[in-house]
Amino acid sequence: MAGQIPQRFIDDLLGRVDVVEVVGERVQLKKAGRNYSGLCPFHQEKTPSFTVSADKQFYHCFGCGANGNALRFLMEYDKLPFPEAVEQLAGRLGIEVPREGADDPRAQQREKKRKEGVNLLELAASFYRERLKMQEGQSAQRYLSGRGLSDEVIKTYGIGYAPAGWEALKQHLSERGIGEPVQVEYGLLIHREDTGRTYDRFRDRVMFPIRDLRGRTIAFGGRVMGDDQPKYLNSPETPVFHKGRELYGLYEARQASSKLEQLVMVEGYMDVVALAQYGIHNAVATLGTATTEDHLTRLFRLVSRVVFCFDGDRAGRQAASRALETALPQMIDGREARFLFLPEGDDPDTLVRREGTQAFQDRVTCAMPLSEFLFEQAAQGRDLNTVEGRERFASQVLEALNKVPEGMLKSLLLESLAKRSGLAQEQLKVLLEKRAQVSQRSITKSDASQAQAEQDEPESASSAPGAVLAASARSSRSRSQALSPVGRIVQLLLHEPSLVATLPDHLEWLPDDDDAPLCRELVELLKAGRYRSPQVVLAHFQGSQQGQALAAFAKRELLIPKADREAELQGLVEHLQYVQRQRSPQEEYTALLAQERAGQKLDKEQRQRLASLVMELAQRQ
Repeated sequence: MAGQIPQRFIDDLLGRVDVVEVVGERVQLKKAGRNYSGLCPFHQEKTPSFTVSADKQFYHCFGCGANGNALRFLMEYDKLPFPEAVEQLAGRLGIEVPREGADDPRAQQREKKRKEGVNLLELAASFYRERLKMQEGQSAQRYLSGRGLSDEVIKTYGIGYAPAGWEALKQHLSERGIGEPVQVEYGLLIHREDTGRTYDRFRDRVMFPIRDLRGRTIAFGGRVMGDDQPKYLNSPETPVFHKGRELYGLYEARQASSKLEQLVMVEGYMDVVALAQYGIHNAVATLGTATTEDHLTRLFRLVSRVVFCFDGDRAGRQAASRALETALPQMIDGREARFLFLPEGDDPDTLVRREGTQAFQDRVTCAMPLSEFLFEQAAQGRDLNTVEGRERFASQVLEALNKVPEGMLKSLLLESLAKRSGLAQEQLKVLLEKRAQVSQRSITKSDASQAQAEQDEPESASSAPGAVLAASARSSRSRSQALSPVGRIVQLLLHEPSLVATLPDHLEWLPDDDDAPLCRELVELLKAGRYRSPQVVLAHFQGSQQGQALAAFAKRELLIPKADREAELQGLVEHLQYVQRQRSPQEEYTALLAQERAGQKLDKEQRQRLASLVMELAQRQ
């Protein structure tokens, strides 16, 4: 999106949101005098040192030093870029984020097109709602009434009806000056390549608008009222709609309660609205896809507990297994996932009608914890009274634990596995570490190959300035493959800021490559203050390009043992110093001059070196 976000808007936004509410949705807080306290989400601790002040609208951790306002918290906890964090805060209030200084015509055009698309979909939603009330919508009215839906629920979810005609919506929109190409692009029309004809995608269906977190219609789901196939038809992928990210009913769930504690994931639109009819307003549904990481990331930003609701048959169990695999990497401390299996032949719609609201909510409350489902899955079909059965059981659980982030949950799962398998917890920990190493080696195999290739280059070639800079540029362009020496230094300093004390007082060793500006700024920051954790360093750079680059470095696991990190850093610096010494005086002079012209102030030693190089080069001429 083009243009900067005005500072006055950010200040106003922070004045209207409550940091206690934002933090409290992600961290369990308790009242402590005028403030709130809890376990810090940015480092592991057993005694709360994390406080949130409602008066100052500020959070601070006395353990790791993390601090800031609601905006910074979203950026650090949810790992959001600055603009997305502002968008999310604004979305809580239902307001648009203004932009100023927009100077990119292409970005302006994209934003204009996006708004036109959303307006088009809103027009279509209005058309479907109106048709439901008309004579032609009586069959849909009878269907919805037969499903027990009240006018209030129909209105809340914006349910409508797509007429049976081939061109009803097309004609309605065309009369309002909307061309067929844009209707096709946003999934409202189907274009036949063989005949060139266009016609309405949704015909004679009950229509469910799919809304984003601000309540804007971005797509539709249509359900037949008889036995035709497909029973459900969704909008295709469009510029504003991606099935793997969106969830039906999420907007309505947030509107129903500003303090959601959990969300129930069901399979269909009718399940969501049927539960809402019975007073259960925290259900959401995927849109014809399996649960994705994007789905869970979105849900865990809003609540700490997600309950997956599946049919009790074989297909439901298989779907639950896939959801478990997706959920494991998301299970940082403070998050909870549960699995609810319904009686065979039932779905949430039929079950809540037969048993009532309280009985269904009791089922949700008693849903199987992720840990129990994990152990149940691993034990299935195995005799745990035998050595072989326990070995296979433990191996499968360890494979799953390899995907769980480090934290309290992982430790407790390991402890429980020890009790169930009869193996010592320390043995399991060693086995788990070995699995993690094997997994990491397979991921970083290409990294190691490229790094070895660089080391195997002849000294004359590797020490040539052109070769060094070319290698650095290649490395910077593909950080997912291998880091340059400067990139590895950045990674080391980010993961262990105290190592900055071992660096030389000057930065003459730092080459002029793509990672150098970031490294220089990081070193200067660390030398200026006593930073003890990566989180505090990242917080300093929040909202900047440097912050995004450092976040990418932070995501890369540092495989070097802690005891060897200082030696690794010193070895990298010595290597760069050696490379610097191999440069000709002219190349060194050019590099220092370029640094000065780029506005990077030279220190005393660099200025002296520049002066001596001027004299040396003058004598050679």
